[in-house]
Amino acid sequence: IGGREFAESLAPDVQKLLLSSSCRPLVRKKAALCLLRLYRKNPDVVNVDGWADRMAQLLDERDLGVLTSSMSLLVALVSSNHEAYWSCLPKCVKTLERLARNQDIPQEYTYYGIPSPWLQVKTMRALQYFPTIEDPYTRRTLFEVLQRILMGTDVVKNVNKNNASHAVLFEALALVMHLDAEKEMMSQCVALLGKFIAVREPNIRYLGLENMTRMLMVTDAQEIIKRHQAQIITSLKDPDISIRRRALDLLYGMCDVTNAKDIVEELLQYLSSADFTMREELSLKAAILSEKFAPDLSWYVDVILQLIDKAGDFISDDIWFRVVQFVTNNDDLQPYAAAKVKEYLEKPAVHETMVKVSAYILGEYSHLLARRPGCSPKEIFGILHEKLPTVSTTTIPILLSAYAKILMHTQPPDQELQSQIWAIFNKYESCIDAEIQQRAVEYFALCQKGAALMDILAEMPKFPERKSSLIKRAEYSEADTAEQSAIKLRAQQQPSNALVVTDQPPANGATSPVPVGPLSLAMVPSMITTEDHTSADLALSQQNGSLTKVDPQHPSADLLGDLLGPLAIEGPPGATVQSEHNAVSRLEGGPDAVDGSAIVPVEEQRNTVQPIGNIAERFHALCLKDSGVLYEDPYIQIGIKAEWRAHHGRLVLFLGNKNTAPLVSVQALMLPPAHLKMELSLVPDTIPPRAQVQCPLEVVNLQPSRDVAVLDFSYKFGTNMVNVKLRLPAVLNKFLQPIPVPAEEFFPQWRSLSGPPLKLQEVVRGVRPMPLPEMANLLNSFRLMICPGLDPNPNNLVASTTFYSESTHAMLCLIRIETDPADRTQLRMTLASGDPTLTFELKEFIKEQLISIPTAPPQSPAPPPAAQATPQIPPNDPAALLAGLLS
Repeated sequence: IGGREFAESLAPDVQKLLLSSSCRPLVRKKAALCLLRLYRKNPDVVNVDGWADRMAQLLDERDLGVLTSSMSLLVALVSSNHEAYWSCLPKCVKTLERLARNQDIPQEYTYYGIPSPWLQVKTMRALQYFPTIEDPYTRRTLFEVLQRILMGTDVVKNVNKNNASHAVLFEALALVMHLDAEKEMMSQCVALLGKFIAVREPNIRYLGLENMTRMLMVTDAQEIIKRHQAQIITSLKDPDISIRRRALDLLYGMCDVTNAKDIVEELLQYLSSADFTMREELSLKAAILSEKFAPDLSWYVDVILQLIDKAGDFISDDIWFRVVQFVTNNDDLQPYAAAKVKEYLEKPAVHETMVKVSAYILGEYSHLLARRPGCSPKEIFGILHEKLPTVSTTTIPILLSAYAKILMHTQPPDQELQSQIWAIFNKYESCIDAEIQQRAVEYFALCQKGAALMDILAEMPKFPERKSSLIKRAEYSEADTAEQSAIKLRAQQQPSNALVVTDQPPANGATSPVPVGPLSLAMVPSMITTEDHTSADLALSQQNGSLTKVDPQHPSADLLGDLLGPLAIEGPPGATVQSEHNAVSRLEGGPDAVDGSAIVPVEEQRNTVQPIGNIAERFHALCLKDSGVLYEDPYIQIGIKAEWRAHHGRLVLFLGNKNTAPLVSVQALMLPPAHLKMELSLVPDTIPPRAQVQCPLEVVNLQPSRDVAVLDFSYKFGTNMVNVKLRLPAVLNKFLQPIPVPAEEFFPQWRSLSGPPLKLQEVVRGVRPMPLPEMANLLNSFRLMICPGLDPNPNNLVASTTFYSESTHAMLCLIRIETDPADRTQLRMTLASGDPTLTFELKEFIKEQLISIPTAPPQSPAPPPAAQATPQIPPNDPAALLAGLLS
């Protein structure tokens, strides 16, 4: 309850009680725990210079209650400054020896025959903060104690005894790894874990695999672990997905040139039956291993093509980009790769990623197969062209390039093939997609140049040697050290399939970083791509399993960069990662009963946690741009990055914990309106300290509507339960694509749409006064393209756009706005399209933007109105009040 000043005032009295020989053990035990709490609140209450000797004196205590409490205090002290407490190290070893030999241990501190397992664990935890043990006698004594623990632990039928003995054993294993013990002791540890992964009890198998993975961090342990490869592969097929994940981590970590072929083939075989939640991670790891340890490049090509064939949806672009680089740079590999991709293309069902890599390789190198049966240019073209109707607009440009290359390599020229390919180029010269259109126009023009085409479309040059992005990702995930204690390693493991990257400094100012190990990565397909690779909104975004690393030294380079800044809040000490599920009260009415700025703590139903910034203004800003902060309060920041293509939207929610304690009971519920189909990936129950979680969200627009989707988000921090309802910027203008319409096309379309309901006109009053260029910029920001010169009156604006939905597909919309220079507060707007609903909805949407004035919402939200079918502008929004007054 008290703050820093309270801790400073109380600490001297607590220290006197702790060191007093006249106080009862119960009081001294409570004093040690109290001082620990005060130290967490304010580390300055313990004067390091004068406290180290007193701490060593406390470790001589015979009473186990006082000793256990004092050891908890020591763990906190050495975690921030082990240098000052070297004198405590021999005392810790002596305490461990006393416990291991069961000397002078009262019966009440013995649990199922194990002498005070809590004290044993705390003591070994404290020892892990000291980098090494110089004194040979102390080191030998400690290893004898650890040997006794390893020899004396076995699996028994009593669950409680198992839990206690395993807690001691696994802490001992962590200490053995930390001290980098002799090879003989390492062999003994691995052999013991080998027994664990072979038992029937799933919890023990899981712990065995998890600790064996940690053993990989120790030098020479990998060779010993390889002896258990068959049993680990068996665990990959375990019914429990947690065990399968740990087995995958372990196989990935233990792979090298000697066993890579066997392990990768096992992963490929397992891929067909693996859970969808594991396929992304499985594919990525198989690709990395095949590249790092490939015995020959043809085997590498075989592996990647099998991966794409079996799990194309989960293959990131990085993987097939890398194959192309290898094939381009190795002349001997080119005919083999071209023949292999042709075999895959001849299958009746082929994934689009396979079409991409096949189109590239066949376009460049199919002429090397020309003498083989069934591989003439016309036959290769036929195989590729069969796939054209099945692919998306991102793949068509690659196919057009392949057609141009095939035509260039066809010697002597084949007139029939040339006519077929030219007809395709002609067809796509009027395509609405600028990339496809440009390629079609340019390739058609280039094909007229005859023999000069050979020089223009020559083979791609060799790629410069560069480090693989996959290998970089592998090195990042392997950047772990044996010096990390078990508690830090456990803190990195996430209960979710959303990727979590933490960059958390150790508590109490320790300088050693907490790296992200293989156990902390659980990959899911990221549904976001971006063409703006220089964007400063996000530091790094990669398709399929995107990974965002927050650099605390450059906060401006990341959308949520301030999460790791100096303003991070010190969380409640001892807050643990829980998997409790809060009883979040959901909406009783329709989504329209939700205000985007409402924050309702579930337990108290009042605003105990206030947002930072204006939520309504953040929402309106995101309606105009595709990345930014949606919501922020003292504990969490929610950011969005989105890409919109036709009637599909791909968003990623970035949930950033700003504190040094975890956010628990995290829940997110999508409340989509009837016109949107939305699918949110699994949101983790817990967000670790100073971590950022990415949750992909897929959106499909079914029909035109101005209704707004709502995200019902809740979490718990300490005693605060926060529930916030946020409008998502999946609004009407996101499904618009600006398109220029020349006068010769505009006026026939305008005349053909005569009168309501396809053409609507309205005089709008109460418009925000603004100059004509500013209004033109506003319309442009809503993806309406201004067409200058179409209206003879310079005070009028004409705009055009294309609207996409599943029901209307691509629908042209034409807009005319007539303004009065003498009165900028009113205008006449005419809007026409081929769909009456679209005409009305778009007219109302533009009208709302012209008269709305986003301002700060009132401090006390008005009670929600009666539920309607779908949410629009909240009733307490000043924009809605103004619209009502002006209508």
